[in-house]
Amino acid sequence: MSSTVLNQPLRQPRLLEHRELLFALAGGVFFLAGLAAGSSALAIFFYLLSYGVGGFYKAREGLTDLIHDRSLNVEILMILAALGAASIGFWSEGAILIFIFAMSGALETYTLQKSEKDLSELVKLAPEQAVLVTNGTTVTVAVDSLRPGDVVLVRNGERIPADGIVRRGASAVDESAITGEPVPVEKLDGSDVFNGTMNGSGTLEVEVTRENKDSLFQKMIALVDEAKTSRPKAQRFIERIEGPYVITVLIATALLIVLPPLVWQAPFEATFYRAMVMLVVASPCAVVASIMPALLSAISTGARFGLLTKGGIPLEQLVKTNVIAVDKTGTLTKGSPRVTGVYALNGAEEEALAAVAGTEAESSHPLARAVTSYVKRSGIPLRSPITTQSHTGKGIEAAFEDGVWKIGNETWAQADSWPDEARRQHRAWMSTGHTVIFALQNNTPRLMIALKDEVRPEAAAFVKEMTKYGIETVMITGDNEETAKAIASETGIRSWVSRCMPEQKVTEIERLRREKGAVVMIGDGVNDAPAMAKADIGIAMGSGTDVAVDTADMVLMKSDLSKIMLAVRLSSRLRRIVIQNLVFSSAVILFLLTANFAQSLTLPLGVIGHEGSTILVILNGLRLLRP
Repeated sequence: MSSTVLNQPLRQPRLLEHRELLFALAGGVFFLAGLAAGSSALAIFFYLLSYGVGGFYKAREGLTDLIHDRSLNVEILMILAALGAASIGFWSEGAILIFIFAMSGALETYTLQKSEKDLSELVKLAPEQAVLVTNGTTVTVAVDSLRPGDVVLVRNGERIPADGIVRRGASAVDESAITGEPVPVEKLDGSDVFNGTMNGSGTLEVEVTRENKDSLFQKMIALVDEAKTSRPKAQRFIERIEGPYVITVLIATALLIVLPPLVWQAPFEATFYRAMVMLVVASPCAVVASIMPALLSAISTGARFGLLTKGGIPLEQLVKTNVIAVDKTGTLTKGSPRVTGVYALNGAEEEALAAVAGTEAESSHPLARAVTSYVKRSGIPLRSPITTQSHTGKGIEAAFEDGVWKIGNETWAQADSWPDEARRQHRAWMSTGHTVIFALQNNTPRLMIALKDEVRPEAAAFVKEMTKYGIETVMITGDNEETAKAIASETGIRSWVSRCMPEQKVTEIERLRREKGAVVMIGDGVNDAPAMAKADIGIAMGSGTDVAVDTADMVLMKSDLSKIMLAVRLSSRLRRIVIQNLVFSSAVILFLLTANFAQSLTLPLGVIGHEGSTILVILNGLRLLRP
């Protein structure tokens, strides 16, 4: 696909895509024509057209479920009510029933399409072809054929076809499709870029880092598909009882038709008319429409602002959360630490730094990358170890010609046994929120490196907002107590657990669930994934590892904690609106049934009351399209 095709505006919905609405309107026109024709035979002709055209889609839906799925739904009730009204000469009442019912169904379809728009159009942004650079020449290839290490050319105005790193060029890239932020982001050599984002005026050469199926954009599309098909528990319950409910209404209607004439000698026509009114007002259309339009609207709003959820269940359940457990590095902090100080023992600082950076060079850990970058910028050549061995939660051990180096945290390095001056320096760094890496050569203390990871600017506001909603924030980190305390003080967190290994994070989640109830876990790393899976809801930072993103129930595409505040607000509003809809729709049904049995409700008024309540609950749910 050429770049010009890729960058054309998204096609507006064609007229035929709203044919259900057009059929409903046409049915209304025929209904009005029947009214104008009075009591002539021509009126019956127009009413039949109104029935056939206006009720086509709803009749097809009801009959399809009846024939193929062997299930009864509200459409069957409406068809029977309209046909029953016509059979006793109430053609106009039946026609207005068909018209309003068809209009409410068409409007529901339209509003569902509107609420899904931000999700569905995301899929359309995925590029299908890329310009591959090979030995100085370019060739157009399918995006699915790209592999890590390939270099692609992205001209101005084209969509970036793969996740990668800029190797040459500079440009501003519109990442709103992923992050929801409209301001383009400047990209230079070494910058990360993502599949589906829009290149600006510059030309970029991008080295592919992920296959298309593993790209962040494709993960988003997978989340979209899951969100559109997932059903929360309340919706599944309503759908499960719809069939038995319809059967109950049909039995009650049959009894209402038969018993009064037989037992009380009531006029059959009047009794039959009341039965048809009951068929209309007892239909649970509004109840069925109380949840999904609202839920899809909330999911759609989240997607617009860079919050993706795997189906509706996590968003529905989020409001029930009592405590949010938060990882520190990469979650409360930016995950981009920098070296702020070096303390060398026994001299030979450059030699020690060369060994440490050479050992850490192959690691993807943020602290390791920070140390390696610092040493490279200092112009110190790195030393490559002979062998290395990683010790999870402790550090790494490397063998060099001059001995074995241990590089890791204070516990593994036995920091308490270090010289007094080194310990004082360590405590000073800890008191200001630094993380310290220790290095020993042949078990002899050699070097301490202080790193500081900047706290995310929105972290304190996030903690304050969660407190306002009655949700406690607990920090769970593998860092030491002093650093944890400093970060907690800076963000306003009152409870934290330090020195947590990955398996201990799972234990802490279990403890929090026992003591406090529903728990959310927010993280970004491989070591956070088990705890995220154990929590009631796992939330991953978009900049996190693939394992974290795959494990999570929600993903913050821009790694912005303020989006969790948005999620909690949406969840709270969703719950409130769903309750409003269910209470209102149930009350309307009870009121209309009571009015019918009191002989004070006509079929047109029953139709207006019933279908009007359906439209109102749909419109109420659409309020969630606003953040």
